[in-house]
Amino acid sequence: MPRPKIYRRVEFFPDSTYFVPMGVPSCKLEQIDIMMEELEAMRLKDIEGLNQEECASRMNVSRQTFQNIIDSARKKVAMSLTQGKAIKIGGGNYISARCEFYCDKCKQTYKISKLEDKEICPVCGTAEVLCTKKIDVCRKWCRGDVKTQEEVIKK
Repeated sequence: MPRPKIYRRVEFFPDSTYFVPMGVPSCKLEQIDIMMEELEAMRLKDIEGLNQEECASRMNVSRQTFQNIIDSARKKVAMSLTQGKAIKIGGGNYISARCEFYCDKCKQTYKISKLEDKEICPVCGTAEVLCTKKIDVCRKWCRGDVKTQEEVIKK
């Protein structure tokens, strides 16, 4: 049986998710997909200037996994820049660091550590959980159909 997939923790979600080179006709334009965790790895290392161990810790992965993620991201960006390809940001195996959930049964608020925590409370095991965030980024970037407390109350 394969190991369960470890979801990478992502803190930043971009407003712009598609970049194209000027002067390349759209019919000839090729696209490179950069996953959310790859963008996060570049942001932590190259913009925030954290060391590899700090980056890995923030993303909830091992140092080797972090290195594999950032190597892949940098290769994709370099290919796009040198070969005139578009960059599309999205997808991947991640959870949002911004997501907090509330269990209606045990009245606990918790941050998700794995994707299953969005459907089942890790404290009491019930499925009576709600996303507590009322911001657009949660609706745009959360995986799955997540209802906020506000949306549930309206019903």
